[in-house]
Amino acid sequence: MDYSCTGFLLPLTLTVNDACPMNQLLNAFTLFLSLMVEALPFLLMGVALSGCLLLFVDDRQFVKLMPKHPIWGALAGSALGFLLPVCECGNIPIARRLVTQGAPLSVAIGFLLAAPTINPIVIWATWTAFREQPEVVVWRVILSLLVATAVGAIFSVQKDPRPLLQARVALALPVPYKADPVAITGNYWLGHAQPIESLVIEPPTLTKQPLKVKLIALLDNTINEMKQLGAVLIFGSAVAAAVQVWVPREVVLSLGQGQVSSIVSMMILATIVSICSTVDAFFALAFAGTFTTGSLLSFLVFGPMIDLKGVALMLTVLQKKAVIYLFLLAGLFTFWFSLLINLYLY
Repeated sequence: MDYSCTGFLLPLTLTVNDACPMNQLLNAFTLFLSLMVEALPFLLMGVALSGCLLLFVDDRQFVKLMPKHPIWGALAGSALGFLLPVCECGNIPIARRLVTQGAPLSVAIGFLLAAPTINPIVIWATWTAFREQPEVVVWRVILSLLVATAVGAIFSVQKDPRPLLQARVALALPVPYKADPVAITGNYWLGHAQPIESLVIEPPTLTKQPLKVKLIALLDNTINEMKQLGAVLIFGSAVAAAVQVWVPREVVLSLGQGQVSSIVSMMILATIVSICSTVDAFFALAFAGTFTTGSLLSFLVFGPMIDLKGVALMLTVLQKKAVIYLFLLAGLFTFWFSLLINLYLY
């Protein structure tokens, strides 16, 4: 069966059910390259924005403006995408920076989930694809805000965010959240443990440095961030490409006729295909004639929040159990909101 995978630069038409193993490998490699080309510019954009926050903005003052209330904080974080337009590949560095500068966890989680959708670029792309169905654009924004705010508010129940964060991220938290001296930290991939008291990070002072020093530091920070997150992106893209090639899409599409099964199948499809939020509306448009409105929305809302690339990148910030909670909560809220739209509106 042939299907189109819309890449960032060019459309790719692949035959995924080819019996020849070599052709399947070639298809998987082509999909892998497509995902990488699609994601890398936005990952770089996110890293660069994060570095600019670090070097040119006293983000400690910016973070102080964020609401402390769980719901309002999550809503404020969700709306930050209007100011920082990045997709699901570029929101991780910024969310991590928000956390390490003391932003409430609800703000960071809200931004992490909503920024890939609640930004001018994606809204414009969705309207371009669904000009004949403008309600899809409106509901995509509304549901993304609702899901991100709800999940962020739930995560705010954890007053001390350290148990939910990777060790190196918890280490960089401001003084009120510093781990105990007996705590052990380590790199996400490696287990180089040492007492946390020997690794205490002082508040950033680079904002007061000359421009030349800032630019050199920005370049150095960007290279280091890309080394860490780029390796994870490569792994996630490889997994996403393998799943797309070796999991028959007919299995998912055969469930797409019912009110409930259509939503579930589109959420599964969104996770499998891992398309960047800037172009996923054009992919979803291909299903507009046969799938329910609620299922299309579930694809457009859930996909940017949770895909295989995104999960891999989230693991650089959050512990595995926190990512699982995030996945389940986002999926649950997306499913129920989409089902309500199917049952009562369309």
